[in-house]
Amino acid sequence: MAAQAAVTIPSGVGQDGPDDGAGERVKRKDIVIGKLTGERVILRSSDAARDLYAQSRFGTVVAGGKVQLSLLEATYLEEKERITGFDARGRKLDTERLVAVGKRAEKAFYTKYCVFKDLRTRGYIVKTALKFGADFRVYDRGVKPGDDHARWIVYPVHESGHMTWYDFSAKNRVAHSTKKHLLIGVVDDEGDVTYYEIKWMRP
Repeated sequence: MAAQAAVTIPSGVGQDGPDDGAGERVKRKDIVIGKLTGERVILRSSDAARDLYAQSRFGTVVAGGKVQLSLLEATYLEEKERITGFDARGRKLDTERLVAVGKRAEKAFYTKYCVFKDLRTRGYIVKTALKFGADFRVYDRGVKPGDDHARWIVYPVHESGHMTWYDFSAKNRVAHSTKKHLLIGVVDDEGDVTYYEIKWMRP
């Protein structure tokens, strides 16, 4: 098993401008209203909300056809000015407040958010990978869940964090058994991410 050099992830920049991860190309769209419910944000039913799911697979469709976002997705879309969230008391939730909510729910929320944001900004669809024992599954650019399998499973870690060889090996076994590439996304204190691809090698 070996850790390769830092992996270069394509940026998603083309002739028409960068992909904001919430549509094919950056363009001003209708802002969708959402309500914080527990650790999820439920979007008000609208064509713009449905487009976020249909075009870029943000969230999941729940009862009544509404789109439900994870806190990671809601924070990203709030930062990109694609949604405006409100809590149960009707108070507006900006990006900073959503990050605070996320940190209360999960200590490593911001580290995961840095990786989620980086990949989404580059044009990749990022979904949870709990059933694989990982944090994220990531689809190659242009591929949507249901069209093909995810290419990578990704584990975000902070540069000051620690990982045992047992943990390291276990993560690689998960990737190998699911026939996916394993990426470790290392986040520094500035929120920048460096990716390392891990794979088994026979001597």
